[in-house]
Amino acid sequence: MSTQPGSLTRQQLYDRIRESSKDEVILEEMIRLGFWPDGADRPNVPADLIRRRGEISRELADLHRREALWRDPEAALKEMHRRRKKAALERRRETKLRNARTRHERALAWHARRNEDVLHLGEGVSAGLLAPDETGREPGPGLPRLANPKALAQAMGIPMGELRFLAYDRALATVSHYRRFTIPKKTGGTRLISAPMPRLKRAQYWVLDALLAHAPVHESAHGFVPGRSIVTNASAHVGRDVVVNLDLKDFFPTLDYRRVKGKFRGLGYAEPVATVLALLCTEPDTDDIEIDGQRLHAARGPRRLPQGAPTSPALTNLICIRLDRRLTGLARNLGFTYTRYADDLTFSASGTAAEKVGPLLKYVGEIVAAEGFTVHPDKTRVMRRGRHQEVTGLTVNERVAVPRETLRRFRALLHALDRNGPAGRSWGRSADHAVLRAALGFAHFVRMVTPEAGAPLVAQTRRLAERHGVGVGEARPRIPSFRQRSAEGAVPLARWWSPAEPSAPRPDPILAEAEAEAAKAAEHARRPAAPGRSGLPSIGRAGPSGAARPLGDPEPPSGSGADGGTMKPWMVVLGVFVLFQAGAVVHPVIGLLVLVAAVVIGLRRWFRRRR
Repeated sequence: MSTQPGSLTRQQLYDRIRESSKDEVILEEMIRLGFWPDGADRPNVPADLIRRRGEISRELADLHRREALWRDPEAALKEMHRRRKKAALERRRETKLRNARTRHERALAWHARRNEDVLHLGEGVSAGLLAPDETGREPGPGLPRLANPKALAQAMGIPMGELRFLAYDRALATVSHYRRFTIPKKTGGTRLISAPMPRLKRAQYWVLDALLAHAPVHESAHGFVPGRSIVTNASAHVGRDVVVNLDLKDFFPTLDYRRVKGKFRGLGYAEPVATVLALLCTEPDTDDIEIDGQRLHAARGPRRLPQGAPTSPALTNLICIRLDRRLTGLARNLGFTYTRYADDLTFSASGTAAEKVGPLLKYVGEIVAAEGFTVHPDKTRVMRRGRHQEVTGLTVNERVAVPRETLRRFRALLHALDRNGPAGRSWGRSADHAVLRAALGFAHFVRMVTPEAGAPLVAQTRRLAERHGVGVGEARPRIPSFRQRSAEGAVPLARWWSPAEPSAPRPDPILAEAEAEAAKAAEHARRPAAPGRSGLPSIGRAGPSGAARPLGDPEPPSGSGADGGTMKPWMVVLGVFVLFQAGAVVHPVIGLLVLVAAVVIGLRRWFRRRR
């Protein structure tokens, strides 16, 4: 950047001369103004000599400064301590910067890894999350390919943080993913139902419809299988000489986390994916406790299949495949037919095979125990021809039908509704006006089992409902939109709230400060050169005008030498005048002494500069 002649003040010229030498300043100004060739293309001996003499002068001046500094041992010791302290502070700052940078890099790496992998899901269940898949197996046909938990989260349409939250196994939690309540059993007592909350239900619907629904089940399983029902289960045992019913005790709680995870591994999924899937489909028994006014859920016992989760029935059919194979082989060897509906085992036979009930019960008990189940001792029934034979609530003596006594009570209910109305009437747990809807539902059930007997009952119940103003529409089975969208990996509801992704860790304040200083230095380096300088490199020590100082020069102590702080002439005159007036007020001699001292100091500094 060029400077117009006369733009420098006298003090700026003095500062430049003091930084280098008079000859160098004259040389630079002559080059800048075009009176001297800059020597870019050919050597210029006079210019080189002037510059070399300036360098020698600066080196001599620096040696004089050092000699003056070390002449006083006490001042030299203070300067040495000051330098050592400054160097120690610099080393400490560099160490802090290095450690902060290392911590920040590790935090960024951990943040990136948490977005890619699930590293911990609780004690006792996290060992296989980082295990490599050495089997080389792949899921069977129709099953989705899931290489890792991140692929599972992407297929479900949920972020990794939500998947980790839903699958985490906590011994003590403030949030429960299930709503628990009890319902009465038909045989007495209550049954605990664990209904998943919407977020977990969304993930379980995906597991059910996108994964479990495509896994093959045994042909003897009729419960919770599309196209099969209690009717198909009972049809296999119509008109037999003997029908044997057995029940598995604590069927759902027997299937724990270990067996569920093993089934997912058997379907061809790697250890990390099978672990996450098993955690999503199981839950431990919990006790609700209160500590310091806060309600907590304490886990009690291992994780099991919850009754109420949409994935539990399908998982029971898959886990019981080996049990069904063994019992089917046993039944075939003994001449029996075998079917299973959930936890109800049914065997039937005719002819000479009907006499082998004893061996059948013995071997069934052994096989069931070997598969990790227990036969309920109070629910084993042997029904022979000539008495009422029932399978999953349906009569199978001559044909599959609703029990005669139940149909008789239902016809009596319809007769009472026709004559007296729904007031005071009940069917099941429904009463008054709700009894009409319950009656219509049972009529449809009868029509499903025996269409010829159920169709008149459905028509009669509809007429009664219309007479009493109860609106009933045609029953149409459909998949709720929540389940359908969950299975597609889409957001199930328009008002669905999705948690924000965790932000990247912020750097330490010392790193932010260092980055700000580096940016400031870079901005300062991009600024144009100081006015009044030619294209020559900067020379001399840094003075008040901002000129550069050669690298390696020791920094002089503050206030020492001619390079301390530069004071303007008018400031010197003003200061001497003020001191003279103050001294004269006290005594004229004091004012005179102040004036003499100022003159002496000024002459001394002038002679020092001349040298």
